[in-house]
Amino acid sequence: MWIADQWKDYQVLDTSGGEKLELWGSYKLIRPDPQVIWETPRGRQWKKPNGHYHRSSKGGGEWEFFDLPQEWIIHYRDLNFNLKPFSFKHTGLFPEQAVNWDWCAGLIRRAVSSGRQVKVLNLFAYTGGATVSAAKAGAAVTHVDASKGMVTWAKENAHISGLQDAPIRWLVDDCGKFVEREIRRGNTYDAIIMDPPSYGRGPKGEIWKMETSIYPFLQKCMQLLSDDPLFVLLNSYTTGLQPAVLNYLLHTAIDPLRKGETEADEVGLPVVSNGLVLPCGAAGRWTADGI
Repeated sequence: MWIADQWKDYQVLDTSGGEKLELWGSYKLIRPDPQVIWETPRGRQWKKPNGHYHRSSKGGGEWEFFDLPQEWIIHYRDLNFNLKPFSFKHTGLFPEQAVNWDWCAGLIRRAVSSGRQVKVLNLFAYTGGATVSAAKAGAAVTHVDASKGMVTWAKENAHISGLQDAPIRWLVDDCGKFVEREIRRGNTYDAIIMDPPSYGRGPKGEIWKMETSIYPFLQKCMQLLSDDPLFVLLNSYTTGLQPAVLNYLLHTAIDPLRKGETEADEVGLPVVSNGLVLPCGAAGRWTADGI
């Protein structure tokens, strides 16, 4: 498992009964987690959280806040992120992805230090965790997300990370339509990062379902890889989509075009109370030969 264990401003303090107790900077939040199917005793640290997201038996849920600001900033290495608890339990950041930010940034830094200019495409880019990490490492990044609010939020994260003048293109667009246009334009990228949803709808009602949509989409994206690529990162939070499936997807979609190595694993966060690791989805990585 790839474990995001380098955080200073974030911790999973404990897990029990379908929920996790987290420390985000100075604030404790209790949020639901479908992986937490065990019932273990809850100690005193569970008392007096700053926020608690209550799931509804009818679907969805709502936040209950106790002395929590509307937004606050936490730090990861030299990156800053603005947190704002909003609909469906989210805070605007997936801390487990830090292990992938580090991996991508390391490859970019090595390429940049050798004199290369690196172009990165970040699809389904959300609030820009991977974007700011790649830009901080020296890449020119194209950030694409269908939500105007998420792109605005990502711009805020770039600004507070000192990247207001970095070469980042901010695009509010449907990722599928954007990729098709880029293919027609003949544009290419040295690295592609994607974090597709399990389910969604396109601008004209097109249905996106991870299990049936990801492979043809991945094949299209591979047409955007440059002749001298660095890497491809594919994240998944789709229940039942095992790491081995992500490995197979990347191998069969990329290897006919570019030679490299694929690997995939679960992504997780350490739990302070017992030293175990909470699984938080999976990721597949492809790295070009010689990188």
